[in-house]
Amino acid sequence: MLRWGGKQVVLRVFVSFLCLPAADKLEHMFEYFASEGHGGRDTSPVSSALVNTWVEALGEDADSNQQPDAELIDRIRALEELKAAASAAQARAAAAFDASQRRKQALEEVPREKQGWGVASQIALARRESANRGGRLLGFAKALTQEMPCTLHALSQGKISEWRATLLVRETACLSIEDRQLVDREVAGDPELLETLGDRQIISRARTAAYRLDPQAAVNRAAKAASERFVSCRPAPDTMTYLTGLLPVAQGVGVYAALSHEADRLTAAGDGRTRGQIMADTLVGRITGQASADALRVEVQLVMTDRTLLAGESEPAFVPGYGPVPAQWARDLVRGRNQGSGKGKDQGQDQGQAQNRSDTGADTTDNTDNTAEEYGIGEHDGIGDRGNNSRQAQSRKRLKDRNVQSFIRRLYTAPETGELVAMDARARLFPTSLARFIAARDQTCRMPWCGAPIRHFDHIRRHSAGGRTRVGNGQGLCEACNLAKEAPGWTARETKPPGVAGHTVETSTPTGHTYRSTAPPLIGGPFEADSSAAERVMADLIWAA
Repeated sequence: MLRWGGKQVVLRVFVSFLCLPAADKLEHMFEYFASEGHGGRDTSPVSSALVNTWVEALGEDADSNQQPDAELIDRIRALEELKAAASAAQARAAAAFDASQRRKQALEEVPREKQGWGVASQIALARRESANRGGRLLGFAKALTQEMPCTLHALSQGKISEWRATLLVRETACLSIEDRQLVDREVAGDPELLETLGDRQIISRARTAAYRLDPQAAVNRAAKAASERFVSCRPAPDTMTYLTGLLPVAQGVGVYAALSHEADRLTAAGDGRTRGQIMADTLVGRITGQASADALRVEVQLVMTDRTLLAGESEPAFVPGYGPVPAQWARDLVRGRNQGSGKGKDQGQDQGQAQNRSDTGADTTDNTDNTAEEYGIGEHDGIGDRGNNSRQAQSRKRLKDRNVQSFIRRLYTAPETGELVAMDARARLFPTSLARFIAARDQTCRMPWCGAPIRHFDHIRRHSAGGRTRVGNGQGLCEACNLAKEAPGWTARETKPPGVAGHTVETSTPTGHTYRSTAPPLIGGPFEADSSAAERVMADLIWAA
């Protein structure tokens, strides 16, 4: 095993190995099989086996506490240079892999506009990143290796970090190749000087040079940025969310000014809310068209156990698309008593319904288009609209809903493991009921390390290859991962590995690498046996509530 004796020298030798041009060896960087461990050795300077031995050596190092402070600082610097050199090696490997895949796809007569399909996703999987992040990493790698040799050299020598190289790539993205190379030489041509610059200095020098060489590029960049405006929502602590909008500066400032003006007006009129609360409530009210933020009526799917709902236990509930929430907060949501405005008033809104994992599943959808016969559910009807005020319609619906409830209880319950069970359909597309089931089970994109919101419901085994439209053959994917999976050479299959209870999918890429994804566990423990009579009555009461 490699040791830290002569530490500084050994690390710098390894950095120099990573800096060597090794296009003929780069394809071996991905020849790693987890089942074989990290113990392989290879005499090639930049083979994946040699890199794995270094991962082992660094992971087993335990003598830091016995080293003098000066040596620890030297080690930190050497490791930082190693990280930078490894980033450069990854960039060269990614660019070489992209070129190789495109050549192979061209030989297979893949249309030119589709060549490179799935390459970024393979790089993302290798780096344990999302497909979106993989695309950015591939773009970064191609820019470095094809258009910015000075920056790549500085990164290879450990003079700058991957982040600072990213800044240089980002600030020159709007330039032509010729102008980009001029900025690259001007800013990164002297590695010793570049090493002394911080983030702001690098950005300032790159922008100054870019504006001088091509002033129109800045105008084009601003126009492109305006076309990329968007709104996103992501979880925040304490059952809150961040609602973020990327807007052109005039629009963004105008929105904030309008909210600020309304807050000033209401504060002057004696409103007891804080300025921030008024602005937030006004934002919600004006976007949704409601008279107040508290009047908003939306569907909130909530997964919780019967013990949390009825027995007051503290096991967290789960909101699909958000994550775990406190038990009491979930109970208040079901009872319509959450304090959305912070004023302590009961909301009285039917904002959600409990999906009971132990006994029942209540679906808040208004879906009436899927019948049991059409989708192979057996004797049970599809989930329908419970909002009809007609007594006769309610009577018919009651019988229908009780059948559905009984089915969903079995759907959400596997007596031995508590795992979600299968549900069949004969349609080509996943109907709403199946799609909701898969979304609740998978929660986010099932491709490893992605975590993006689900946008597509995908047949694991392609429908054209005989794959059935059923829960076991379905998975939720984001758009990028679903498109990548359709590229030539990608395969996927449902599997049941020993000791794994959840729904598991194995995805194989064109290089032969296999990645496993298991659906996250839902709340609640496994079940001892089939539901008792008392539990069935409890489920009926929850459904009728």
